[in-house]
Parts: sequence; C-alpha cells; structure tokens
Amino acid sequence: MITRMEGRILTVLSEDSRAVQMELDEEDASSLGNIYIGKVKNIAKNINSAFVEFGDRQMAYYSLSDNPVHNFVSANHQGSLKVGDDIIIQISRDAVKSKDPVATSNLSFTGRYCVLTCGKNLITFSSKISSQPWKQMIRQRLEPYKEDSFGVIVRTNAWDASPEMILEELELLKSQFHKVMEAGAYRTGGSLIFKAPLPYIGHLRDTYSQSMEEILTDDPEMFRQMKEYLSVYQKEDLEKLRLYSDPMVSLSKVYQLEKAVEEALSRHVWLRSGGYLVIDPTESMTVIDVNTGKYSGRKNLHDTIMKINLEAAQEISRQIRLRNLSGIIVVDFIDMESDEDKKLLLKTLSAYCLRDPVKTTVVDITKLNLVEITRKKIRRPFYEQAGRRR
Repeated sequence: MITRMEGRILTVLSEDSRAVQMELDEEDASSLGNIYIGKVKNIAKNINSAFVEFGDRQMAYYSLSDNPVHNFVSANHQGSLKVGDDIIIQISRDAVKSKDPVATSNLSFTGRYCVLTCGKNLITFSSKISSQPWKQMIRQRLEPYKEDSFGVIVRTNAWDASPEMILEELELLKSQFHKVMEAGAYRTGGSLIFKAPLPYIGHLRDTYSQSMEEILTDDPEMFRQMKEYLSVYQKEDLEKLRLYSDPMVSLSKVYQLEKAVEEALSRHVWLRSGGYLVIDPTESMTVIDVNTGKYSGRKNLHDTIMKINLEAAQEISRQIRLRNLSGIIVVDFIDMESDEDKKLLLKTLSAYCLRDPVKTTVVDITKLNLVEITRKKIRRPFYEQAGRRR
C-alpha cells in the first residue's frame, strides 16, 4: 500500500494482514542512489577518507580504503586523489543522525532482476539462489553481454524471470551506465547526473515478486507514475496495480495505517503468548529484551521459556525489518540452560531473518546468553524517518 500521510509518502508491505516493512519518505528528500559530480573538499589521512561536496553544497563521507579506484571527470588526471578533484560518486547510504551520507565510486544501477556494478567485473548471484545448474545457465547467457568495465549481480527476483527478461533489463542498465559516464565529461561540479527512482518506486522494484499480490494506492498521481514504471520495467506486475477510490472511507482507515505506524514506533511489543519485547535503539546498537510478561501457561518452566523465546524470535525478525533497524542488534532472550535449546533458538531466528531482503546475519550467542545480530545499513531507521527521537 502506498499513500500520503501528514505530507509524506507512506509505503507499507503487508504479509498475512500484518505490516512487515514500512517506509516514510519525503516527496524528494533522499539522495540515496543518486549519482553526482562531486568535488573533493578535504582529505583526512588519519582515517584514510575524503569528504566530497555534491548537490546543493551537501557533504558526503568517502572512504579511500573502500574506493581505491576513482572516477575522475578529467580523462587526463594523473596521480592520487587530491583536494579540488572532480569525481563521479553515488550516494550509497543516507545520512543517519549526525553522520553524513556515504558516497562510493563503485557505481551501481539496480533493476528488478539484476544490478550492474562498477566495483567488480564478475557475474555473481544472490545468496538466496542456491541452484547451481540455473546459475551456470544464466551466467552463460549473460557473459556475452557483459563488459570489462562492470559486473552483474543477479538478484533473487531473477529466479522467477526468463533469461530473456533478465537480458532485456541488463541492456537497459547498460544504457544508463554509459549515459552517466558520458555525462561526467561535460557536467560541472556538484551536478546531478543520474536520479534514482522515487523512493516508493524503488520499494516496488525491490519487493520479492513471489510475495507481491497487489499494489494499492489512493493517490491518482502516484498511480500514474507507478503505471508508467511498471509498463516499462515490470510489465508482469502491471495488472496487480489498483487505485483505491472509495470516497466514504479512506485507505488509511480501512487498513488502520495510523495504528500500524504507532505500533512500529512503540517501545513495547506484546506477543500473543502474553510475553513482550522491549526495543531500545541507542547510538551504538539496538537492544531488544524478551520478557515473560502476562504468560500464565500450564506447562513447566522449561516449556514456557522455549515457547516465549521461539515466538519472540519470529516477532523480532519482523520488528527488525518493520523498523528498519540496522548495525549491531543484541537480543536478551529469556535464559536457557540447555545447549540444544540454544541451538534450536538460533536456527529458528536465522530462518526467519533469511526472509529479510536486507542482509541480516545471526552471529552467535554469547556466554551471557545474549544473541548478536547484524543488519546492513542502507536507509534510516523508521523512527528517524518519522521524526521521533529515542
């Protein structure tokens, strides 16, 4: 569902009538995915990084360790990066709290089925695709279309697509890539040379095709833009698009979207068993505490603890995705004595986290019975999008 809420655009992905992912975007505030001519303003040798100005005098952090090769605008540039150089950069992470957005020279162009990337010139596959014969077949089909200047990452959605659909999309991405590199030769510093799709279009593109049954909006203009996008890039999903137009009851009321937003911002999350979670994002990590709460089952203590912990594992995986929590996440489950119980809990939690499109890793359980999780940072957490402080 995609609608407007308090002057912003709310995108909600629901599964089994429950929200599992929400994004609250300004009309056009994010620079994530945009490509600019950036000007190097400062080089901090002590952290092996540079700070690059882009757009309307915005500053981005640019790691020299992660970007050993630079896209210099001048074809005659010699030597290492220095202050005053113009380089082509892409914003790879949004600004988070007091931290500047992150820029990269490893340009990427994302489609529904694959990503064209300048970081490596290999053909690789999503870790969620396990069929070796299928990967070998697709690699052979893609190889003649790949160039030395870029690589290709085949996304999970490609599993449901024909090789012809993947190749057609790759040709579109190649055209975008060459236009950007050509534009860099004659555009001035700070210029935007590639604009990423509108955020809600990006969310539409990145949703697993298998799980998308309907695309619903109550905004005629967004309906028009999505129809244009789907007609070119996702023809197979065009028939799923629907404009909600009941004048008596709003889309937000029908699906209780205001309530869903408040729940995603609440510190406490109740479990069906009567237990509950306490979720506390901090500056360095997010801490999640599991409590027995109102649970009053008749089973013995061991079974009670396992029931609540396993239910909590499922809900924690949902809350991490729903709130877009990232970085280090530490979960304090109810203490368990048995190593077998701990293994079962980690296995269950890992299985649920695999459903997350953003890379999420269940690391281990410590001697203090704390479970460590890491999740890749891409966009701001939902509470920051909503303007709430922790």
